[in-house]
Amino acid sequence: MSPAILGIAFISLFLVELPDKTFLATLVLSTKYRPLLVWIGVGLAFAVQTGIAVAFGGVISLLPAAVVHTVAGLMFVAGAVLLFREGMSSRSEVDEEAEEEAEFAEKARPAVGARQILASFLVIFAAEWGDLSQLLTVSMVAKYKHPVSIFVGGWAALLIVSGLAAVAGRSLLRYIKLHILHFLGATVCAVLGVYTLVEVLT
Repeated sequence: MSPAILGIAFISLFLVELPDKTFLATLVLSTKYRPLLVWIGVGLAFAVQTGIAVAFGGVISLLPAAVVHTVAGLMFVAGAVLLFREGMSSRSEVDEEAEEEAEFAEKARPAVGARQILASFLVIFAAEWGDLSQLLTVSMVAKYKHPVSIFVGGWAALLIVSGLAAVAGRSLLRYIKLHILHFLGATVCAVLGVYTLVEVLT
């Protein structure tokens, strides 16, 4: 296991996931169910999806190095562009956030006990497919070839983000500007993308 790669995965996915819709989904679920059960269900969903992304990245890493680095670099750059655009639009889209909250609240069907874990798992599992955090996980595994480090760092970041959403999500949103988080995530992706593409050229 590489502490450096683990740290890169943790920081990258933490900054990308904090302003993501899954933070909002976890927050809404925690108002409907017990926060601890929501966190367990969400954490299990993240574990499965991170594992799938790591496995897919491992398959891509078998391709020629130049191809892998080019694809990974382009995916990082695409992530930076998407996050920057979301940051620009999130400055004024308060109504859209309210609509997303209402949508997730509707998906949170009445449940008791362990069924709250299952309900939380299913909501996040469905919402997270094709998410930017998954694409970045695939890219990092393909580039660095440290699947265990990236899985541990990425899953830890997702667990902390979902834990914050479950426990103090509403309070955090009062003090944290989501567009700033989008810009921070875009910066991290841009740096990784440029660095990766420069490696290909040199």
